[in-house]
Amino acid sequence: MTDVRVQIILPGTPRGKGRPRFSKASGRAFTDAKTTSYESALRYAGLQAMAGAAPLDGPLDLTLIATVPVPDSWSKAKRRAAFANEIRPTSKPDGDNLAKMVDGLNQVVWKDDSQICDWRIRKFYSHVPALTIQVRAVSPTAWFETLLDMPEQWRPELAELMEV
Repeated sequence: MTDVRVQIILPGTPRGKGRPRFSKASGRAFTDAKTTSYESALRYAGLQAMAGAAPLDGPLDLTLIATVPVPDSWSKAKRRAAFANEIRPTSKPDGDNLAKMVDGLNQVVWKDDSQICDWRIRKFYSHVPALTIQVRAVSPTAWFETLLDMPEQWRPELAELMEV
């Protein structure tokens, strides 16, 4: 993969995009205030990361890393295991809802999120909760690198599908 072109770090517990809400009076859909606020904070972090540069063009690779706090109720042993990545978060926010938050970076980091060809969403426990987004230009050999990341038993089928 090529070097990271842009890295955005938004401190605090990561938040996924909330479900649309509906007004009883008008019946129109609207986004809840917490989601709007988080998207605005992410957009601002994106503006800072871009430092005045134009939005990226072309196909992009995005890695989204959500580091979440360990629940206070967990025992010391379980907390240690979580910080050693022996236990990974399986609770909210969902990966797909985290991914939807990148809409806030349209026209800031990239022209449109449809440019993202390769996605990776990862969740870990951490002492420092944050949402980190790394954006790279897609390399010409990205399909091959993706193939190498797959389990060995899947490679022959994938290579055949990709006509390698």
